[in-house]
Amino acid sequence: MSAFIQQLPALIGVVIGALGSYLAVARGERERFKRERAARWEERRLAAYSEYARALKRNVHLTYRVASYLGNDPHPHPLSPEEAAPLFAEANVARDPAGEALILLGSTEVVDQARVWVTAVMEMERFLREGTQDPQAWRTLLERQRAGREAYYAAVRDDLGMPPGHSARWPLPPVPQS
Repeated sequence: MSAFIQQLPALIGVVIGALGSYLAVARGERERFKRERAARWEERRLAAYSEYARALKRNVHLTYRVASYLGNDPHPHPLSPEEAAPLFAEANVARDPAGEALILLGSTEVVDQARVWVTAVMEMERFLREGTQDPQAWRTLLERQRAGREAYYAAVRDDLGMPPGHSARWPLPPVPQS
């Protein structure tokens, strides 16, 4: 029995060392899992944010073309409101799932900024449905849409911990007078 008692401190040391090692490995694995899960959700949020922006930009592009047809915008490829109507309907239907993903995965700030941006786009669409021919009023709407887009991208970058990006504001060419 005395040999066992002499070996007891070493045995206790081995058990404590094994337990400590196990706890350290388990904690490290748990932390790694949390980091990987956070990275996966961040990738999903970025995908949802990008998809929503892409879907909304489709509407914006159509508004530029119809505004050009009405003489409000210098876009080089005008499109009549009649030709654009089914394209707007298709773009709006495609935007709905992207909007739902945005609401599900997005931060409150990003969703709020998306609402501001889409509201500006919807006002542009209403302006064009009414057949308004007022380049100055169109530019005002265009600036609101661009400010909404800029605020949306800033909120996305902030949510994802990215550095500030370019505002994507370029000078607009003048609208040719007819």
